[in-house]
Amino acid sequence: MTSLNISLPRAMKEYIETQVQKGAFSTPSEYMRTLVREDQKHRQEQKLEALLLESLESGEPVDITPEFWEQRRQALISRMQARQQ
Repeated sequence: MTSLNISLPRAMKEYIETQVQKGAFSTPSEYMRTLVREDQKHRQEQKLEALLLESLESGEPVDITPEFWEQRRQALISRMQARQQ
């Protein structure tokens, strides 16, 4: 693991220390790692939601049936066979 030094206003530093004292986190570093992980997750969810909305607005809906998946599977097999040749 690597280190990163950051500057915080006193109120934020005290808040983090309070969270550690309450037992919510074992160290200030754990608190910061949790914040970063939550931010990463939030941004990934936002990106996924944007992609989902984009796909919903991209055209006519497609019924997803067993036949649809079979056609997709056959198309994939054909592409893989073409690459091997």
